Amino acid sequence: MSSGEEQPRVVIRDKRRIDPISGEVRAPAGEQPAGARPDPTVAGEQMSEQEMPVDDQPQAEVPPTAGAAGDDLAAQLAERTEDLQRVTAEYANYRRRVDRDRTLVVDQAAERFATGLIPIVDDIERARDHGDLTGAFKLVADRILGLLDGLGVAAFGKAGDEFDPSLHEAVMHDTSPDVTVPTATTVLRQGFRRGDRVLRTAMVAVTEPESPAPAGDGAVPADPGAAASD
Repeated sequence: MSSGEEQPRVVIRDKRRIDPISGEVRAPAGEQPAGARPDPTVAGEQMSEQEMPVDDQPQAEVPPTAGAAGDDLAAQLAERTEDLQRVTAEYANYRRRVDRDRTLVVDQAAERFATGLIPIVDDIERARDHGDLTGAFKLVADRILGLLDGLGVAAFGKAGDEFDPSLHEAVMHDTSPDVTVPTATTVLRQGFRRGDRVLRTAMVAVTEPESPAPAGDGAVPADPGAAASD
């Protein structure tokens, strides 16, 4: 080895905890000796988040109480339920009105159509009475009568029916000992009704009993003459 070459520097660190000369305990590297004032700069760098003062740590937000949130949710649910019930009731009323109006329109149309066919039915009945309802005419007549049946229209008014001012129109009347109540003895024109609605009253001749029932019986004799005058 030449003398010009630099020799490597040897560094010896004494890591003994006890000083061999004084016999005192040495402080580890980086630690302050016992009784020495701590350096604020060093202490601040070594202090962790866990060692921060309580006042300096961020405070967690306190969530609202579960009771208040539950009351608010219950109020909203009750409001929505009330709105749903109101809308449901309004829709049900609307459906009922629509169904009622639709039924009324259908009934009115059927009654107008049936009323237009009734004079044709009168001609058919007169042809039947004269024996002219034969051949192709009979086929057409049966179809017209079938239309009335399909609409629910029924004829009424037969000889022997008890006189009813709401169903019969009296155009003639006489008396007879053979009847005990005013009776339609002759039907001059049939009546027609659809369900409870009378489309046309029957035109009849009414026969009254010769001896009216005593007033004590509680029966009120009908006045066919008054019905005829109407």
